[in-house]
Amino acid sequence: MLCRAALSCRGPTHGRSLISRVRTTVSSHLKYVPSSVTAQQHPRQWSNIPFMTMPLIRSHGKPFAHRSELKHAKRIVVKLGSAVVTRGDECGLALGRLASIVEQVSVLQNQGREMMIVTSGAVAFGKQRLRHEILLSQSVRQALHSGQNQLKDMQVPVLEARACAAAGQSGLMALYEAMFTQYSICAAQILVTNLDFHDEQKRRNLNGTLHELLRMNIVPIINTNDAVVPPPEPNSDLQGVISIKDNDSLAARLAVEMKADLIIVLSDVEGLFDSPPGSDDAKLIDIFYPGDQQSVTFGTKSRVGMGGMEAKVKAALWALQGGTSVVIANGTHPKISGHVITDIVEGKKVGTFFSEVKPAGPTVEQQAEMARAGGRNLATLKPEQRAEIIFHLADLLTDHRDEILAANRKDMEEAEEKGRLAPPLLKRLSLSTAKLNSLAIGLRQIAASSQDSVGRVIRRTRIAKELELEQVTVPIGVLLVIFESRPDCLPQVSALAIASGNGLLLKGGKEASNSNQTLYRLTQEALSIHGVKDAIQLVNTREEVEDLCRLNKLIDLIIPRGSSELVRDIQKAAKGIPVMGHSEGICHVYVDNEASVEKVTRIVRDSKCEYPAACNAMETLLIHRDVLRTPLFDQIIDMLRVEQVKIHAGPKFASYLTFSPSEVKSLRTEYGDLECCIEVVDGVEDAIEHIHKYGSSHTDVIVTENEATAEYFLQHVDSACVFWNASSRFSDGYRFGLGAEVGISTARIHARGPVGIEGLLTTKWLLRGENHVVSDFSEQGSMKYLHENIPLPQRTSS
Repeated sequence: MLCRAALSCRGPTHGRSLISRVRTTVSSHLKYVPSSVTAQQHPRQWSNIPFMTMPLIRSHGKPFAHRSELKHAKRIVVKLGSAVVTRGDECGLALGRLASIVEQVSVLQNQGREMMIVTSGAVAFGKQRLRHEILLSQSVRQALHSGQNQLKDMQVPVLEARACAAAGQSGLMALYEAMFTQYSICAAQILVTNLDFHDEQKRRNLNGTLHELLRMNIVPIINTNDAVVPPPEPNSDLQGVISIKDNDSLAARLAVEMKADLIIVLSDVEGLFDSPPGSDDAKLIDIFYPGDQQSVTFGTKSRVGMGGMEAKVKAALWALQGGTSVVIANGTHPKISGHVITDIVEGKKVGTFFSEVKPAGPTVEQQAEMARAGGRNLATLKPEQRAEIIFHLADLLTDHRDEILAANRKDMEEAEEKGRLAPPLLKRLSLSTAKLNSLAIGLRQIAASSQDSVGRVIRRTRIAKELELEQVTVPIGVLLVIFESRPDCLPQVSALAIASGNGLLLKGGKEASNSNQTLYRLTQEALSIHGVKDAIQLVNTREEVEDLCRLNKLIDLIIPRGSSELVRDIQKAAKGIPVMGHSEGICHVYVDNEASVEKVTRIVRDSKCEYPAACNAMETLLIHRDVLRTPLFDQIIDMLRVEQVKIHAGPKFASYLTFSPSEVKSLRTEYGDLECCIEVVDGVEDAIEHIHKYGSSHTDVIVTENEATAEYFLQHVDSACVFWNASSRFSDGYRFGLGAEVGISTARIHARGPVGIEGLLTTKWLLRGENHVVSDFSEQGSMKYLHENIPLPQRTSS
C-alpha cells in the first residue's frame, strides 16, 4: 500500500484558466497534450454557493431512507468510473469533466464534509503517454534507417494494462493535485490491492491512514494499484468481505470500512434502468430496493473499465447492507455533470437512489402513469357520467361540511402555532361554511356547462367525395397542479379535470395537509361511482417540486397556483413541460380625468382592499394629472387612509408633492397586502404606455365616463383581462361563469385569462374515408380536392 500526500496547498492562482494551469502542471509527466476541452466542460463558478454555517454531525448507522436526507451526509465517497475520467477515444483524460468534479468535491469539502475519491484513469493516462513515446521512438528509428519519417506506416503494439497503469498513475495524481490546489485543498494518493483489505494488519494501517487524512481536512484519492494488482479471489464476491476486482467493489468496501454516509457512483449512464439503456421502453429506476434485481435486465458493461451495471448494483447493495447510502448517476453528460454531485447531496432527483425503505404507496411516477390510464378512461365516459361525478362531489362537500371544517381547523391551529404563514396566506388556508357553499355552487356550474366539452366538433370539412375531416376537442392528458395554502383549490381543479377528461396530479402545501387529505378522499369517493378513481392522484411523497417538474414523459401541463415566487420557480424548473400561469399580478387601475367620483372610490377600494393577497388585486393606481389637487383626489387618498393602505409614490407623483410618501423602489412591485403605488400620467396613452412597460399582462382597469376613451383603453391595453368601470377583482373563473378556474394565465399561446374547462382541452383531427389514397389526387389522378365546409352539429344549451 502506498500513501502519498499532496506537496502543494497554495491558494488560487490568477491570470490563466484552470485547464491551462493544469496542463502546464502535468506537462512534465506527458509531452502530448489532450485535445482542447469544450466550453461546456469548463468548471462553473462556485464562489456564490453558500457554505453551511452549522457543523455536519451524523452518527453512522442505517442508510438514509429518503433522498431529502442526503443533505445530512457527512462522509462521502465519490467513485469515478473509467468512462467518466477518460475521453471518448479511451486514450487520455477528460480534463474539463475532471475539473468540474474537483470543483464540486471542493465545494462540499469546504462545507465541512469529509470527501474521498475512488478514481479510475491511470491506465488511460498511461496508454496515452506510452503510445506517444512508442510513436516517437519508432519515428526516430525509421528516420535513421530510411531518412524518411513515415508515421502513417507505423503501428502501435497492444499495450499491457499493468504497464499503462505504472506509466499513468503519477501523471493522474499530479493532475488531481494541480486541480485541488486551485481551491486551497490538499489531496493525498492511496493505492490499494485486495491484500490491503484481507490482511488484518494492512487493513488497520489503511484505516488509520484514511482517518488521519480526513482529520487533517485532506481529500484522499484512492485507486487500485493496477500496476501490481493480482486477479480477484474466485467466488469471494459479496461473501461478507467483498473481493476488490474493480473500482465499484473498491468504493463499496472502502465506504463500509470507513463508515461513509454516501457513495456517489458516477458512470456514463443516467442510473439504473429496468432494461439496457437505449432499448425500447427502458425506464430509469428512481429508487432501487433490495430484492428488485429480478425486475432488471442488465446489458453489456461500459465501453471502458472492468465493471458493468450489474457489478455496480451488487456493490451498491453490499454497501447499503453495510449502512452506506448509494446513488448511481451520469458523470459524463455535459449539461448535468457540472453539478451532478452537488445536486445529489442537495437531495435532488438525480440518478438511481438505493434505499431499504419501501414507501407505503405508489411512487409519483406510478401515480402519473395511473393518472394517465385513469384520465383516458375518464375521457371515454359519457358527458352525463362525468357531470354526475361532479354533482356528487358538490353534494359531498355540503354533506361532509363538519368533517372538512374540523380538518381545516387542525391545519389552522398548526399553522398559527408554528407561525410560518403570513396573515394573507392564513386567510387563504381558512375554510368556512360560506366558502364550501360557494364551492358546491361552482362545481354544479361546471357540471352543468360541461355536457359537450370533450369530443365537441369545432370544424368539419369535406376534403373530397366520401372523405370527411373533423376537428374535435380532447383532453390535454395529465395535468400537474401545484398549489399553496388553498385547500379549496383541490375540489375546484378536480372538477375541471373531470369535466375535461384529464388525468390529474395534485401537489398541495404541507400547511393544508389535513384539509387536502379529507377533500381528496371525498373526490375519490365521487370518482368511484363510475370506476375512475385513479384519474386523480394526490402526491404525498417527499418529492420536491423541482423533481416533479422533470417528469416530462409523464406530465403534459403544469399549472402552479400560489405566490409569484412559486410560479417563477416552477417556470424555471420545468424541463420540457409547458407551464400555464402568471408569475406576477401587477394590476393597474387608471383614473381618467372624466371619471365619476362615486365610481372611482368604490372601484379602487374593492380592487385593492377586498382581498389584497389575490393576484387580481390592484397594485398600482394611475391618476390623470388633471385629477391632482381636486376633491376627487382627496377622496381617493382619504379612502385609502381609512382602509389603512400604505401608499408609495411613483417618481412623477413624488415630484408634485412637497412632502410625499416614501418613493417606490420599483414600479414592478406586487405587494400582495394593503400597500399600493400611486403614479401620475398625462392621459390615456401615457397610462397604456406605463401598463405595457411595468405591468404583467394580468388585469388592468380604466375608470371613466368617456366611452371613446374607454374603448381606446380596452382595445390598446395588451393584457389578459381589460375592464371598464369595474373592479379588477372580477378577473376570476367563478365570477366569469366558468364555475371555477385552474388559474389565470398571462401566456399568449393556448388559454389566456381565467382558465376553465376550455383551457384544459386541445384538439385532434378525425378523417373518415373510403379507400382514399393521395396518389388519386395527383395531376393524372381521378379525384379532386373539394375542401367544403360542412355545417357543425347544433350544440345543446345547458
